[in-house]
Amino acid sequence: MSRTCLALALFVSLTSVACSRPRAAEREQADPESRLHVRTSAVKRDQVRRVIEVVGTLQAFDAVTISAEVEGKVSRILADLGDRVSQGQVLVELDREKLQYSLDQRRAQLAQAKAKYGTDGDDGGAQPPAEATPSVRKAAAELAQAEQNWKRADELSRRSLVSRQQLDDAQAKYRTAKASYDAALQDARNLSADIEASEANLRLADRELRDASIRAPFDGFIAQRLVSPGQFVKLQSAVMSLVKVNPLKLTTEVPEHFAPWVNVSQRVEVRVDAFPDRRLAGTISRISPAVNQQTRAFPLEALLPNADGSLKPGTFARVRIESAQVDSVLTLPVTALQYRYGVNRVFVVKGDHVMSREVKLGDRLGDLVEVLSGVDASDTVAVSEVERLADGLRVRTERAE
Repeated sequence: MSRTCLALALFVSLTSVACSRPRAAEREQADPESRLHVRTSAVKRDQVRRVIEVVGTLQAFDAVTISAEVEGKVSRILADLGDRVSQGQVLVELDREKLQYSLDQRRAQLAQAKAKYGTDGDDGGAQPPAEATPSVRKAAAELAQAEQNWKRADELSRRSLVSRQQLDDAQAKYRTAKASYDAALQDARNLSADIEASEANLRLADRELRDASIRAPFDGFIAQRLVSPGQFVKLQSAVMSLVKVNPLKLTTEVPEHFAPWVNVSQRVEVRVDAFPDRRLAGTISRISPAVNQQTRAFPLEALLPNADGSLKPGTFARVRIESAQVDSVLTLPVTALQYRYGVNRVFVVKGDHVMSREVKLGDRLGDLVEVLSGVDASDTVAVSEVERLADGLRVRTERAE
């Protein structure tokens, strides 16, 4: 009997509380002092300079794997990981002994070819023409004498002063001398070609000797050492990896609809996690003429000064590009937005109550946000207590400063 009475009393109590809540809400809406107090702000039309914010990667301006151009044993290593090197500086030296022997042999072969040709090679590299060589001059003299004898015998034969046999002998000697001259001239030309080939071989041997000192092709830092002292390296074997880090090259992609806003020589602002308090300035150097069909963005490159070498290739970067594009847009405070179920809403103040409006947003502009549709410049929106607001709710308003 007591349990039944207790249950009845509890039911009556809950019914009284439920009935009292709507009455309390009605009294709150009827009493201006009890309404929700919100601050408001006007929707403004501002002139906004468009800014593009993307992410990118810092890369070395130049990177190369240096290879050996001759075979040989590594005799000395003059640079190692992390060293700063200058263009032309020797990084690795190979054994030069065999290469020096080859150079001496080619030099001797050249001297021998010049001796056969009839020049001593002390005339600054110029060599006489084939017709001026001793053997050709001798053959030319013999040919001239044979020709003179033949002409004299021919004249005497016409006057019957010599026999026909003597004329034929003189003519045969002339033909022999002519053939000897032609042969001597051809031999001289062949020797001249041999000299040119020997000179080329000598230059090649000299180059191979110089290539035993492997040098840096540009200023940079050693990124990797790939050989050890005493190691035998073959032709085109990699010995060092070199990177140029001043300036660095920033690579990124910009969405295709921003294409009119980006130009070569335009400044960019870069921030990296390693130096969060530094704002690094760079300049756009290259823009791709084609859009990446997978990302619907176009690649671009910017140059970033890095004189102290503190920035490293491969670093992740946040990029801010301030364009020359200035647009007139509607803006409102970010605090005016209520985001629920994938929809952005604001509450427009109409008299003593608010009305919900679905809005489409554009770019974030600091504490403001661009509004593409849903409100007008004449509207006033609530900027506080937004999460507690509902369509048609009566409020007390105060203008935000």
